[in-house]
Amino acid sequence: MAKRSMVSFFLLATVSLVLVACNQQFECPDKFECVSYGPNEPIRIASALVIYGPDADLGIDAQRGIEIAIDFQDTLLGHKIELQTEDEGCSAEGGQAAGQKIVADSTIIAVIGTTCSDAGVPMAELISEAGYVMVSPSNTAPALTDPLLNWHLGYLRTAHNDKTQGKVMAEFALDVLGVTTAAAIHDGGVYTEGLARVFTDSFETLGGTAADPVAINKGETDMRPVLETIVESGVPEFLYYPVFTAEGGILTKQAREYPGLESTILAAADGMISDAAIEAVGVAGEGMYFSGPDLSFSGESYYDFLATYENKYGSNPISVYHAHAFDAANMIFSCIEEIAIRDGDTIHIGRESLRSCLYATSGFEGITGTLTCNEYGDCADPVIKIYQNQDQSYVPIWP
Repeated sequence: MAKRSMVSFFLLATVSLVLVACNQQFECPDKFECVSYGPNEPIRIASALVIYGPDADLGIDAQRGIEIAIDFQDTLLGHKIELQTEDEGCSAEGGQAAGQKIVADSTIIAVIGTTCSDAGVPMAELISEAGYVMVSPSNTAPALTDPLLNWHLGYLRTAHNDKTQGKVMAEFALDVLGVTTAAAIHDGGVYTEGLARVFTDSFETLGGTAADPVAINKGETDMRPVLETIVESGVPEFLYYPVFTAEGGILTKQAREYPGLESTILAAADGMISDAAIEAVGVAGEGMYFSGPDLSFSGESYYDFLATYENKYGSNPISVYHAHAFDAANMIFSCIEEIAIRDGDTIHIGRESLRSCLYATSGFEGITGTLTCNEYGDCADPVIKIYQNQDQSYVPIWP
């Protein structure tokens, strides 16, 4: 359970008692507004994840984590929980559109999203200006919690910061594989470019030699020009491309065939850890490496979660952020229970109070670890694992 300020708890309890005793009309004390739910009205939250297209496994897996959290919670303060689902398309345009739709609905109290950092940038700005709150289960771009770049008040995440992921992959390449030269490819997005840069900088800091990251265009199908650029700069022993499924599948197949790169070790990141990505890389992806969150969760809560996932959806989890989404939902539920003001059978939830409660999260025991949020919304207990594609399966190998 999260540890929070007892002062705010007693203040809210006092307001609730006064309302009941005096039978007076509620006046919201919140800076933004209060979202009120009358008798038999559900508490409404929204998800904004990628649920269509080649990257849908990432979002659907997280969506299922939210749905299981709702099933486990059942009710909040006597109210059912209703989930509105939006597709953010894994793009800035999709994030903008989904965000506009969500903030136009004043009955929604919180957002769980986005899947992709590119979608998170415009949505974070929208929800911040509207006084809403969002918790992302899978945005990992460092810029989203950097106050000098793309951070906005009201944005938090349960996913790791790629400052951790990029460094771990660099350590693995140098210390475990023993390579000394590397190159990186990105698609120009905030997630892929940020992670490629962190990897490259970490690789050089640790003693390796890395070429400056090069870019492909999202949707591109001919990767040979960028592969030619890499080879002309000096054939690397290690090639890291933290992109998404469609481009990653093409890169893998064309890199395996490109003259000079036949022996280069190929690696990708969490944007390509999914059933769809395994299919996209095909036999060309055999033996390649992937960085991503450590999924070796344990404990009764996770075993209950996993059994429910398998029973409800008929499969094991299909990607890597189901547990992070489950934790994001439960952080929100915990804060709603803490700060909501009771008014008979009606409850009032202050938007600023909910924000403050989430940023104050400390020692929250989730499936992904013990979560404590800093002032810019980084809440994860980050542990990165390296996986290898062995016989079309992601096998954890290090550390």
